[in-house]
Amino acid sequence: MIDDPELLGRAEALVAAYAAAGRTLATAESCTGGLVAALLTAVPGSSAAVERGYVTYSNAAKAEAIGVDPALIAARGAVSEPVARAMAEGARAASRADVAVAITGIAGPGGGSAEKPVGLVHLAVAGPGGTRHLERRYGDPGRAAIRRAAVADALGLLAEALAAAP
Repeated sequence: MIDDPELLGRAEALVAAYAAAGRTLATAESCTGGLVAALLTAVPGSSAAVERGYVTYSNAAKAEAIGVDPALIAARGAVSEPVARAMAEGARAASRADVAVAITGIAGPGGGSAEKPVGLVHLAVAGPGGTRHLERRYGDPGRAAIRRAAVADALGLLAEALAAAP
């Protein structure tokens, strides 16, 4: 992922924009397993913008590391809008970051259902302007393609959150 020129260019621009604005960011990742944080920290000087990243792959990690209510996960499932929002808000609260992005989804090849198919990903970004959610249904182009698409969308949400910040 960090050798993808298009994504790396976007990450470089994002790190520069956050640093120039004096803002910091955090990540909370499930199905991407830390790929967003890895991409951002591949950029020299990223410590000026990246505060921390959480890989909260298990439901227990979501609860313990970033405060997602286990009852919410039990009621709505880990791959859901409310959990994505709680992950972003929890990562922002647990860190010193101005903005936090979260990703939870089903990258496959297994684990999907009729209601929640492979390729379903929920993303959220929490910042000074509130929390925004994005649902994506990427289909089933393969695990790597789903994860890459989710990383690209997360970068987009981080850019939008910075632009919308007061």
